[in-house]
Amino acid sequence: MKGRVVSMTGIEQVQIKEYDLPEPQKGEILMEVIKSNICGSDVHMWEGKHIFKNHVLGHEMVGRIFKLGEGVTTDYAGEEVKVGDRICPVYYLTCLKCKACLEGNFNVCTHGSDFQGQPADKYPHFTGGFATHYVIHPNQYFYKVPDNIPDNVVAGANCGISQMLYALESIDIKINDYVVVQGMGGLGLFTSAICDVKGAQVIAIDSVDDRLQEAKAFGAKHVIDMKKYVTKEARYEQILKITGEKGPDIVVDVSGFPAAFDEAVRMCKIGGTVLEIGNVSIDESMNTTVVPGLIVRKCLTIKGILRYPPVYLYKTLKFLEKYHDKYPFNSLTDKCYSLEEAQIALQKAARKEVKRAIIEPNKK
Repeated sequence: MKGRVVSMTGIEQVQIKEYDLPEPQKGEILMEVIKSNICGSDVHMWEGKHIFKNHVLGHEMVGRIFKLGEGVTTDYAGEEVKVGDRICPVYYLTCLKCKACLEGNFNVCTHGSDFQGQPADKYPHFTGGFATHYVIHPNQYFYKVPDNIPDNVVAGANCGISQMLYALESIDIKINDYVVVQGMGGLGLFTSAICDVKGAQVIAIDSVDDRLQEAKAFGAKHVIDMKKYVTKEARYEQILKITGEKGPDIVVDVSGFPAAFDEAVRMCKIGGTVLEIGNVSIDESMNTTVVPGLIVRKCLTIKGILRYPPVYLYKTLKFLEKYHDKYPFNSLTDKCYSLEEAQIALQKAARKEVKRAIIEPNKK
């Protein structure tokens, strides 16, 4: 039996490739992909702004077990699994041997991307979500999906929302804390919902009307429109009014704009925390100016977050099981495409003509 994958072949170029389905080896699972989201990082890879080349695109996904390798009887929470069960994998590996893993920092495993980033022509071929099938590596966590979570919602569970749940649980967030969220894309909306559940008050900042409306639906108590408050001084003045002149306890930057980090440091209250998540590029063109003395004089805690410890996918599934219908998670994906339409889907995602596109690899 054969399956198909979407492989990068050049900048903004993909090709459908066909391979024999591999037999899952000891500790592996062959999963049939139900849905796979186009993440912002997939678009960056397609645009050639990533080290991965000629690999199978896609990492946000949900699927059902097609074949079980020897020894696989439960997921990583100890729940029994069988052929046909819906599962969601953590998208990176944990080698358990590198320095990061030995220190318990599984989310920054040195070999985390080895499997995901390998060329499509290298066995076992099915190493990305834009494919009819996907091989779950023996060193890759996966969890059974609760029955009540829709495919559209759970397809993105193993990326942004798991990262944000980890980020927010890694700091001491309290009831009625003021949390400024810079950028109300997917990460910002996830942040808003999680903070709302924890009893914090979210102040959402963006310049897009639809995003600000969505922020309210995801629990934001206040919104600041950058079209109205054009300068960082105007935005800070408005935040002081909202917070009773003290400033926000926490600022979460998920905007992807380096200048937002400087603004976060300036607006955060004395003794507050800045979570930096939106800026992942280390290119010098992405530098920004931050006054170190502000961090010192305000006794700020600055924390960067990459990925999440694997157990946070399990926690995210439990979160979505309880809250998926309280917040409009299902509305975050607005267009589905077949595997053959992947190039069109990536083009539209890059042009922001769709909110979040989904690839349905086995769509007839």
